[in-house]
Amino acid sequence: MNFEELWAFLGRNPMLALALAGITVAIVYTELLRVFRGFKGLRPAEVTALVNREDALVVDLRPSAEFEKGHIPGSKNVQMAQFDPENKSLAAAKSLPVVAVCKTGVSAVDAAKRLRKAGFEKVYVLEGGIGAWQQADLPLAKGRGK
Repeated sequence: MNFEELWAFLGRNPMLALALAGITVAIVYTELLRVFRGFKGLRPAEVTALVNREDALVVDLRPSAEFEKGHIPGSKNVQMAQFDPENKSLAAAKSLPVVAVCKTGVSAVDAAKRLRKAGFEKVYVLEGGIGAWQQADLPLAKGRGK
């Protein structure tokens, strides 16, 4: 296929051309947002390595009842409604890597943005949330935790 054939196809199929352009713009926009958001998404194995190598603080944003049923060992439970990056217990960890965890990975993004705004430098989010952790067949601790 050459350039002339491509233009002829686009001229005969304007709706397909418009859909392709829209999808391309959406993908580029999403990727740019991801790159410039100020924090990084991690897979479960990467979270484990970060905790083991750099003593990262894992902040679980799920409700207490869900947290007690199973959470990442060593994680700290802070409900999203009460999440405050300026809290004394979190502010002490500004120099440590902080990993935000929630059920699916959506609420953790909001928490990560707030952490970055509060001056935390090493902020991460567990991609896929606690569900991804379970799918990776990694251990969960039960009970209150820290």
